Amino acid sequence: MKKLRTLIAGESWTVHSIHQKGFDSFTTTEYAEGVQWLKQALEQAGWDVTFQPSHVAARAFPQTAEELAAYDCVILSDIGANTLLLHPDTFVRSTAMPNRLEAMRDYVAAGGGLVMVGGYLTFQGIDAKAQYAGTAIEEALPVHLSRHDDRAETPQGIVPETVDASHPITAGLGDDWPMLLGYNRVAAKPGCAVLAKVGDDPLIVAGAFGRGRAVAFTSDCGPHWAPPPFVEWSGYKRLWSQIAGWAGGILS
Repeated sequence: MKKLRTLIAGESWTVHSIHQKGFDSFTTTEYAEGVQWLKQALEQAGWDVTFQPSHVAARAFPQTAEELAAYDCVILSDIGANTLLLHPDTFVRSTAMPNRLEAMRDYVAAGGGLVMVGGYLTFQGIDAKAQYAGTAIEEALPVHLSRHDDRAETPQGIVPETVDASHPITAGLGDDWPMLLGYNRVAAKPGCAVLAKVGDDPLIVAGAFGRGRAVAFTSDCGPHWAPPPFVEWSGYKRLWSQIAGWAGGILS
């Protein structure tokens, strides 16, 4: 039996801190990843997961639809469009390189699966810096993106609501979702299915593009928008295995 393969790109960051102690100061640097819950959920569901942190994806992310076809599903989470557009050889050496956003669109059109997970640097993101609006990725997504900062911060918590419990993505999840602390505001494209909502906004939208499929999950797969009760939720593994399975054409 074929091993299902997914590529996760993003979900990493580096924090530079300045410590001021009276007259003196010093700096510290810390690297962190937020992929562990998603990666573990997919691996436990039988997926072979390749993870490229943002700084690795900048150089190593596949450059063509043919290379991407090695994966049943590609997941972009908290990684801005510039990281995929500006290969280091282009930015540093002015070398022409393939447009990897167009490669992703063509991969989905040819039958691949795309999942975009919300965050400060996906969809349009904080200060609109994720910059996916108007790109080839937006063409493949089942949602329209705004041109401005699209975050909806809900520090008081907001509980998702299942809209269609019969869809393979939401089947078996029930109505007892843990709360989330924020999401990206998007608009579902005509003909695409809104499967879950947060307030009046979409949380999960699924749709076809060419011969492939794409899913938008507008909140995060880990903190801070997905707090501990969400990542520890009994439905977490089912949610992500069904999202990836449907996008990758494994679930009908």
